[in-house]
Amino acid sequence: MARKLLLEHINVPGINTFDVYRSKGGYAAVEKALKTLTPDEVVEEVKKSGLRGRGGAGFPTGMKWSFLAKPEGVARYLVCNADESEPGTFKDRYLMTHIPHLLIEGMIVASFALGAKTSYIYVRGEMMPQIRILEKAIAEAKAKGFLGKNILGTGYDLELYVQPGGGAYICGEETALLESLEGKRGNPRIKPPFPAIAGLYGCPTVVNNVESIAAVVPIINEGGDEYAKLGIGRSTGTKLISAGGNLRKPGVYEIDLGLPVEEFLYSDEYCGGIANGKRLKAVVAGGSSVPILPANLFLKTINNEARLMSYESLADGGFVSGTMMGSGGFIAYDEDQCIVRNTWNFARFYHHESCGQCSPCREGTGWMEKVLHRLEYGHGKMSDMDLLVDVSKKIEGNTICPLGDAAAWPVASAIRHFRDEFEWHVTHPHEATTRNFGIAHYADPLPKLEEAAG
Repeated sequence: MARKLLLEHINVPGINTFDVYRSKGGYAAVEKALKTLTPDEVVEEVKKSGLRGRGGAGFPTGMKWSFLAKPEGVARYLVCNADESEPGTFKDRYLMTHIPHLLIEGMIVASFALGAKTSYIYVRGEMMPQIRILEKAIAEAKAKGFLGKNILGTGYDLELYVQPGGGAYICGEETALLESLEGKRGNPRIKPPFPAIAGLYGCPTVVNNVESIAAVVPIINEGGDEYAKLGIGRSTGTKLISAGGNLRKPGVYEIDLGLPVEEFLYSDEYCGGIANGKRLKAVVAGGSSVPILPANLFLKTINNEARLMSYESLADGGFVSGTMMGSGGFIAYDEDQCIVRNTWNFARFYHHESCGQCSPCREGTGWMEKVLHRLEYGHGKMSDMDLLVDVSKKIEGNTICPLGDAAAWPVASAIRHFRDEFEWHVTHPHEATTRNFGIAHYADPLPKLEEAAG
């Protein structure tokens, strides 16, 4: 049974209120940090914990904090990225809905560590219920003396605001988020300078994901070294996974990093297997922007080793035979799902959400959507697969922000692993519009390396 650090009290009645949250040990991390630790000591604890950004990039959080410039007399800001626009990801919304004070507490501790006197939670505009929940939680915390002037008599001041976004995927990118927060169109900025030097209003700024900031609370309560004992290798601590698709038990799960993917998929403690007795065909492990893997490559690495739910194990094999942890948006596909249609659906999304600033992304996402549309609807050509791969290569790495990569990787990986399904759409155009290609060999055991070489 995994240890719950973030979701331990999630089902306690009234845990969304200050009093109940406080009765379960809430805001102890604020008291410990503000009364017994210096800002630098808080940063050091987060460094020791090995916490990596839970929004998708996986960059060490403590190291990111240590990059923050501290010029004399210049304001610093902490901004929480609660935009959560990655398809397949809903863990942050779950946290904000059910235990908002955990995020508020994390924001206070992190703001103290960074020397921020004003901080913001940037929430996706469609999440109006969560915005109201957070605003109520902030008001409760302020009334109890945990926000505002002279918090707990320590001399530290902090104002915390919730800012609704415009509902654009691009605003999940930190510099586009900052542009939006400043009241401008959410277009990514060219870097450098990075936000740690010139971020919100040109001042040093740290942008962190909801889960990353919430994880600061158990790190301070228990110590960075204790947190680092959980997980495996450089993948320390616990991770929230948004599990969806064709699963018996979809939902949000907190796992110890390093959990075998087979256990996560099939055990009753987690997803409970594939719904309706079907077989697993493919998995998108970290949200729509990461490479899709067929069932056999997801359960085992190319070296025939059990794959784990960790940053390193999921990436084993690179993009040839691996994928990414990403934001933890875990989507399972059963044998009845069409990979071509799924890939076209993702391409439609990225074409729609491209800000249009970079030509490769603006034009390339549209081309990919059109080619995939004609493949799905029986008008494709055998040359289309190579065309899609070529377009994806021209997008990848040639844009200001990672949206271009996010659009290119799912297309390239789908053709790499499911090319026979794409070709079947070309050779059976009418049949492809009425039924699915089938599971084919995607769930077959991997051949041993020596057999493959022979």
